Amino acid sequence: MKAIGKKLDRYKNPWLELKIQYGQNKGKLYNEECDRFMICMVHKLGYGNWDELKAAFRTSPLFRFDWFVKSRTTQELARRCDTLIRLVEKENQEYDERERQARKEKKLAKTESPSSLKKRKQLTMDDYVTSGKRRK
Repeated sequence: MKAIGKKLDRYKNPWLELKIQYGQNKGKLYNEECDRFMICMVHKLGYGNWDELKAAFRTSPLFRFDWFVKSRTTQELARRCDTLIRLVEKENQEYDERERQARKEKKLAKTESPSSLKKRKQLTMDDYVTSGKRRK
């Protein structure tokens, strides 16, 4: 539930904008609209309320003619939700890693002011000049 909440918080309107990074194995049976609805409803209803999720699919006008989704059992919906949650958790980890890296780079950029870069360049030039062996 935390992973789903964290993912949904990144979007202004997750019911319409939510994107899922599937990777290699998207699956041919469920579409992106169905997966988006499933994640949002699991967040709204709570994890494990598969009967309510199935009822939401059956009563939603979005899936009025989607017989594949309407005919899924609660176990099949639960399996698909678990798969989607694993994808969301993986995406959250990658997102957190990118954020951490960006903060780290920003912090390094702050500490390296132009004067410190000048000093570093000067030191490296001095080291270069003094490192050469001179014969008398």
